[in-house]
Amino acid sequence: MSAAGLRLLRRLPGLIIAWLGLAAWPLSAATGAARLNIVFILADDLGWRDLRCTGHEIHDTPHLDRLGRDGMRLTQGYAAAPICSASRAALLTGRSPVRLGFEFVTKLPTAKRPAGHALVGPPYPLNLPLAEVTLGEVLGGAGYATGYFGKWHVGEHTGGYLGWSATHGPLQQGYAEGDPDFGNHTYAYRERPALKTELLAAGDYGRDTLTEKAIAFLRTRRDRPFFLHVAHYFVHDPIHSRAAWLIEKYRARYPTGTDPRRLEYAAMVETLDHYVGQLLRTLDELGLRENTLVVFTSDNGGHPEYAANGPLRGSKWNLHEAGLRVPWLVRWPSHIRAGATSDAPFIGTDLLPTLAAASGALLPGRVALDGRNVLPLWRGAVPTAAERERPLVWHFPYYHPETGYADALPNIGVSDFAVSQTRPQSALRVGDWKLVHFYDGDRDELYHLAADPGEQRDLAAREPLRAKVLRHRLDSELHAMNARFPVAAARLP
Repeated sequence: MSAAGLRLLRRLPGLIIAWLGLAAWPLSAATGAARLNIVFILADDLGWRDLRCTGHEIHDTPHLDRLGRDGMRLTQGYAAAPICSASRAALLTGRSPVRLGFEFVTKLPTAKRPAGHALVGPPYPLNLPLAEVTLGEVLGGAGYATGYFGKWHVGEHTGGYLGWSATHGPLQQGYAEGDPDFGNHTYAYRERPALKTELLAAGDYGRDTLTEKAIAFLRTRRDRPFFLHVAHYFVHDPIHSRAAWLIEKYRARYPTGTDPRRLEYAAMVETLDHYVGQLLRTLDELGLRENTLVVFTSDNGGHPEYAANGPLRGSKWNLHEAGLRVPWLVRWPSHIRAGATSDAPFIGTDLLPTLAAASGALLPGRVALDGRNVLPLWRGAVPTAAERERPLVWHFPYYHPETGYADALPNIGVSDFAVSQTRPQSALRVGDWKLVHFYDGDRDELYHLAADPGEQRDLAAREPLRAKVLRHRLDSELHAMNARFPVAAARLP
């Protein structure tokens, strides 16, 4: 069989689901459920408290703050992974990175593996399989016009770093149109080196062509419901801002001697907010605000060198709270109460089933989803005991950083603005209790998050039975999802 034929066979489950969704479209439209529009905005590396509305005392983020005031903030919202590609794969599919075998960033099989450690992590993931059913396929199958703009990063790079795969990109996974445009992010400097030195006038945030293309999608998709997926590159490093006026603004606010990169990071956060504001303003101008569900979040916790993640411990790359907790803002006028908050646990895998419920789309058939429909909670339902006690599982079976590990801090701290040594680990949260298991040394740490959100007091020795029960449950959850585990380096040839 030809390569094209094999690709078609791999995609048959998703195509059948799309056909079924289209067949159900007239009924959904008649009930009004499918007329809802959806905009999903994903930031990159934005920390859980980088926004003013989530607790930052210095950053100005008026547009996202307003989004939070007009809708709901999920104060116990998590990413499904502490790292980019794994988290994005979970958001797209409603399936845990553990089940997907997609626990790290996408890398070629020839990528050099770290050496000198007691354990070796599983092979790196490369492409999200085409057989996996994505948000684009679920909503496209329900009659939605689908557009994806920005960072994909769950497939092999084509034409340079972060270039969409020609075989495993958004356009092969249910999105009808889109563009990987770097916009005004520092990644654009690679193609336009002179851009870096073109400083912006006071009050100018710079033109973001990514946002402009997303807005063009909104303006031309008025004939039927749309699902717009905007995946910003902000605020991922390289950290740099051409808005010198913004840097000076934050220089005056931060203490003397603050790392200059943190000033530029603050400028990038405010710039991201500005671009989100442009998108939200377009919804208002087009009269789409009232019938559009807007969801905003970040793919993982904040970068340790720039984001002030305290009082939570850790950062991007590890399974302490600051590596996993991210901002979640949801707005749906007349359906989600303005100014509401929810402290019910929520995780990235919940997005797909929740958006399917909101839109009336069919869930993928015969697919094990790890996420749950939490739309009733968004609409004000009181969480049940079972919902509060639902198990949340994370798995990061690798060492990090991949290079310079010996130079990183040996212990994971709180807002120490330094990269720490992350060892292969898994974590389980049940209610207020969280267990973190470290494979290197085979040890467990136990925390009570309600009393100790910064994970400073390890209770494993004081509560050995609870630790044992949670460890057994963690192991059971991982094995049920066919988790890939690190192995002893000595066992490898």
